[in-house]
Amino acid sequence: MRNKVLSIEQKKIQSDLWTIALISFAALAIYMLLQNRIVVLIKGGSINILLRVLIGAVFQFGLAGLGISVVLIYRKESFLDYGLNKKGWIKSIAFCFICFVPHTIFMQLTNQITGYLPFQSVWTTKDVLSGNFPVNIIGMLITGAVWGFFEGFNYVVISDKINSLYSSTNKWLNWGAIICSVMCILIHGVIGITLESIIEMVTVFTAIYGMLMVKQFTGNAWGCVFVFIFLWNAF
Repeated sequence: MRNKVLSIEQKKIQSDLWTIALISFAALAIYMLLQNRIVVLIKGGSINILLRVLIGAVFQFGLAGLGISVVLIYRKESFLDYGLNKKGWIKSIAFCFICFVPHTIFMQLTNQITGYLPFQSVWTTKDVLSGNFPVNIIGMLITGAVWGFFEGFNYVVISDKINSLYSSTNKWLNWGAIICSVMCILIHGVIGITLESIIEMVTVFTAIYGMLMVKQFTGNAWGCVFVFIFLWNAF
């Protein structure tokens, strides 16, 4: 997996990945230190709902979004360079949807699905939706951008940079997709030793690895964004 000698470009990519990792870990560390206060503020309902959304969004964006944004701005790279284009977007969304089907079936069989609502796992979503216009619109736009667009696109950028650093002659041995899938499992705590938890890990791995492979084959990243806007926190 590791190249013996890194080129100048690969060293830049390595630096980018370290930057993303350090920013994400810093955001996570701050959240862990302030967790009790943050949870009370976000879930307590004692302050304005938009402020509660923003507090949660700051930490979520710090974990998944800020790092890649800093790197892309510093490197003067465009989001379009990572597949956010029109070509192949329908195919990208369709195949990414298919990759998520096994996880949906698993949730249905284990009685985890109680209804469909995008971002219903986000603490503030239901309060936002019950609010008045334009608070509900603004709140959902922030939620969709941070928990949807940036979380999905975060995996795309990291995966592409890993693949630029560690190439493979086997198109299915995609180190970026593999590492990002494992990251997702660890971040969301989908870990266990029971049969049910192992099956859940496999279905989550299939969803993330699959969507990133779809991006690799189609060159379009909108399917990955679609998964995190309409499927990931929706059941």
